[in-house]
Amino acid sequence: MTLIRGRTLSFNRMPVSMDDHGAYSYEADGALWIDDGLIVATGRYQAVKAQAPEGIEEIDHRPHLILPGFIDTHLHFPQMQVIGSYAANLLEWLNTYTFPEECRFVETEHAQRIARHFFDEMVRHGTTTAAAYCSVHKSSADAFFAEAVRRNMRMIAGKVMMDRNAPQGLLDTPQMGYDETRAVIAEWHGKGRNHVAITPRFAITSTPGQMSAAQALVREFPDLHVQTHLSENRDEIDFTSSLYPEACDYTDVYARYGLLGPKTLLGHCIHLSERERDVMSETGSVAVHCPTSNLFLGSGLFPLKTLLRREKPVRVAVATDIGGGSSYSMLRTMDEAYKIQQLLGERLNPFESFYLMTAGNAQALSLADRIGTLEPGTDADFIVLNMAATPTMALKAEVVNSLADELFLLQTMGDDRAIVETYVAGMAMKAGL
Repeated sequence: MTLIRGRTLSFNRMPVSMDDHGAYSYEADGALWIDDGLIVATGRYQAVKAQAPEGIEEIDHRPHLILPGFIDTHLHFPQMQVIGSYAANLLEWLNTYTFPEECRFVETEHAQRIARHFFDEMVRHGTTTAAAYCSVHKSSADAFFAEAVRRNMRMIAGKVMMDRNAPQGLLDTPQMGYDETRAVIAEWHGKGRNHVAITPRFAITSTPGQMSAAQALVREFPDLHVQTHLSENRDEIDFTSSLYPEACDYTDVYARYGLLGPKTLLGHCIHLSERERDVMSETGSVAVHCPTSNLFLGSGLFPLKTLLRREKPVRVAVATDIGGGSSYSMLRTMDEAYKIQQLLGERLNPFESFYLMTAGNAQALSLADRIGTLEPGTDADFIVLNMAATPTMALKAEVVNSLADELFLLQTMGDDRAIVETYVAGMAMKAGL
């Protein structure tokens, strides 16, 4: 049992303005009582200490800020060595760099090595849960989930299904994609804190036969997440339309195979028509915004505020999209998200950003009862943030006089150095890296 002391912040709902104090809970001298990987109590330090057993171990993180761990809703575990690869657009980037790199994950030893580095970076950057794509090889999913169990981290991931428009070393078949995904589910779903996702990469790399296989998996395992890509790039959209001429648009491809729903995570969703947005809203599917990737690949500007305020709002999440994305840091991710909204004539205030990285992404993953919060009874996955982590941040911190200013400073200038500690199921993990 441990008592963690510091300034605590967590969100109750999406803030509607900078002055929406009811959207979050903040304690200037707060505490978390942790036992057996769970939060037992949270609130003012004196009140929590009075409830805790006498002599409980205390860790004092004052004056730093304690928040729920960051959540990343879309990234590619096999693309760690693809980050920073020069290409004109998405399809060139995939064919030149990404697909050749992912072919290496047929080798178990390579997959295990990259898995160790991947989880190191998650901890280093304060990300305690992520929804990840593995490669087409079952060995990559085995390596990912084994490392998640070893670190006791709550993770979502899936063996990618793809049977066309990729190198031979990255192709399965509809039957193999079905069988191997089913095997991954049997071996890993619910083991430790693992969640397996059904993962057809995207319509371009799956034949109708494989899409039907994914549909069969969804019918057999309706509680599992589904993750794929949608409307990232205009050439991608045109190519998809040529492959599925019977569909009225890109979103309709997934709808026809029963892949849309409240646990469906659709990466990017930049260029959706109003009809597609309506379908997303009606099915409860999640549009996942990947700002650093969208800018790096020149894909477009995600209409975050437009999707949220429409008469039929679309659920949204935020993500790094490593390795199209250029940073593992959710802080850097939201800095770019802010700039994209500025370019669209919109505002994204820091309370909204930190909500999206924590409780908002937990809601998007249908895991708000476990993560993204500091509520009693939930997983003790949380982080400690220092707004004066670098000399330039420390200089700016001298004139910070509000919580909003502190959050905006962390978002604008912070990175892994601002993460003092990452706690996973109540255990400090960053210090050991």
